[in-house]
Amino acid sequence: MTYKMKPLSCDPVRIKGMSERLIISHYENNYGGAVKRLNLIAEKLAELDYANAPGFLINGLKREELIAMNSMVLHEHFFDSLGESSEPDATLQEALARDFGSAERWRAEFEAMGKALGGGSGWVLLSWSQRDKTLVNQWASDHCHTLAGGTPILALDMYEHSYHIDFGAKAADYVGIFMAAINWPAVRHAYDGVRS
Repeated sequence: MTYKMKPLSCDPVRIKGMSERLIISHYENNYGGAVKRLNLIAEKLAELDYANAPGFLINGLKREELIAMNSMVLHEHFFDSLGESSEPDATLQEALARDFGSAERWRAEFEAMGKALGGGSGWVLLSWSQRDKTLVNQWASDHCHTLAGGTPILALDMYEHSYHIDFGAKAADYVGIFMAAINWPAVRHAYDGVRS
């Protein structure tokens, strides 16, 4: 299978507080790089003689495949998460209140998790747990630490490439800008999709 970049799902000119340059660089270099890397890994795996290949080679390629695949998927969620300022609709407000106590409590936790990753690397994900039928905020220190059976519906990229061009070391400022730019209709669409 050959993986292709999805078209950029947000309009980089309309994201308040983030430059077009930042979003385009992130999309082309980091997301595009993950897709290219995944295709190269897939080629190597297709050529591999599994019966005779050493275990470390198989493990290494499969680990790198997982990293590249999750990077691709999480970046797609990240770009889907960006839009013009909006608020969660009544259904999402109710779900956030049910699973976090209130939408405000969810927001405080999600933001704090993003700020805690500032200066490091990783993701903050609002994910649907199929097992528990609940929304959970999930910390992911890299592209591989995700909730088993969970599906992200909102993704905040906290790798420095996602904010350094505009914010330098001020990761907390970036988190605030991201929170104001959440595309809640897209989050609702993703939420509806995971529950059906």
